[in-house]
Amino acid sequence: MVVHFVGRLRRQAGEALLRRVAGPTVHEKRARIHSTPGPRWFAPDRPVRSVHANASMYVGGLAALLLQTLHPVAMRAVWAHSGFQSDPWGRLQRTSTFLAVTTFGTAEDAEQAVQRVRRIHSAVSGTTAEGAAYRASDPHLLAWVHTAETYCFLEAYLRYSRRPLSVRQQDAYVADMAAVARRLGVLDPPTSRAALVRELTHWRGSLRATRESDATLRYLLLTPPLPWPVRLPYALLAAAAVDLLPVWAQEHLNLPARTRLLLPVARIGGLAVTAAIRRITPGLPPTGSGIAA
Repeated sequence: MVVHFVGRLRRQAGEALLRRVAGPTVHEKRARIHSTPGPRWFAPDRPVRSVHANASMYVGGLAALLLQTLHPVAMRAVWAHSGFQSDPWGRLQRTSTFLAVTTFGTAEDAEQAVQRVRRIHSAVSGTTAEGAAYRASDPHLLAWVHTAETYCFLEAYLRYSRRPLSVRQQDAYVADMAAVARRLGVLDPPTSRAALVRELTHWRGSLRATRESDATLRYLLLTPPLPWPVRLPYALLAAAAVDLLPVWAQEHLNLPARTRLLLPVARIGGLAVTAAIRRITPGLPPTGSGIAA
């Protein structure tokens, strides 16, 4: 009886998590992405599949958001155009769906997803508080977003996965991400982990905290739109995300006291939360037949 009750709670928690991250039609999306036959961009043994199917992505995804806040122009564009605070779950669901489709979906669906993003980017433009013009389709801004995501996704996997990647596989993951980035309009993205770290370090001089980044930080770390029962696990997840960033990036962030207090246990907390997510989340459906395109 107790085992049955615990199992039911676990299934309910996993279902609620999936719906938060991927939307109310998560099972229909999963069926189309994974079960539709046809060629894929990435073969089943490619590292990008291992990384993006892992529970560590919850840490990596939040870390990427925190890191991206430090680019003033990118942050201005997010605040002006993305609906970040008015529809946070919608933005998360669109991002997670894009990653799933380009990683696991058919080549046709992946190409359509990229073209949708490019159309959206082409319509987004504006000016910063200093009067500088920006375009979301600017390869410079696209390169920053790509670098931050690739670095954080990979570092989270290396820290919190139960199956670490070899150096060669890490390079292959960066190369896999570069293949998608080029299609989005990024020019000459890094194709090895060493080049990725150099690229991230190259951005240091362009990064700083702003009013928008501080507000976003408080929103993500202190007032996320979550029910109270999951606030403590989320606080541990958030501390793990901050701890994942390079020290120089952490120093730019005006972290709230609560997050700073949790940093000494960030890795233990990250391990606990990712293990719990791994336990409650249903496995991925079998991927449809077809060789990599």
